[in-house]
Amino acid sequence: MPADDILMDCEEQMEKSVEHLRHELSGVRAGRASPALVEHVQVDYYGSMTSLKSIAVIQIPEATQILIKPFNPADLKAIDRALSESKLNLPTSSDGKSIRLNLPSMSQERRVQMVGSTKSMGEHAKVTIRNARRDANKLVDTEEKGGILTEDIAEKVKEDIQELTKTYETKADAALEKKRHEIMDV
Repeated sequence: MPADDILMDCEEQMEKSVEHLRHELSGVRAGRASPALVEHVQVDYYGSMTSLKSIAVIQIPEATQILIKPFNPADLKAIDRALSESKLNLPTSSDGKSIRLNLPSMSQERRVQMVGSTKSMGEHAKVTIRNARRDANKLVDTEEKGGILTEDIAEKVKEDIQELTKTYETKADAALEKKRHEIMDV
């Protein structure tokens, strides 16, 4: 496998890891309401599990409130059931046309717990990035032993892989710091 392909595959894996981290962090509650808190909830929609965002409009009328308006009012009960069965543990109120979720304000202790859980998400992302580095380095060693890459090129590719690792770990740290700031901002 050519050196450019090895680097491209490695970078793609690292990028996927950072994107997955960003996606996970979007679902973590900060001080304000966000559509990302509920859009991943799966609703039993005519026998198949469907994400909430594909069958309803999710709005944020106030900083601590989420308003969910189904495209079809008949789906209101299924959405309400899915929200009550989800891990959100938020009380719902329905007016027959829409559902409101009121988010209570978070205590300082809860904010610190949320920051701790985001740190573990970040560490998992970094482990995935390092695994991509390890796999790419093994592939470089294999290609070098097979005579496809010279020793000089193999060393250069390994240096490039290390630079990619540093870059993507920095991106993961930046995403974590941004979320930490959102959570701790009162």
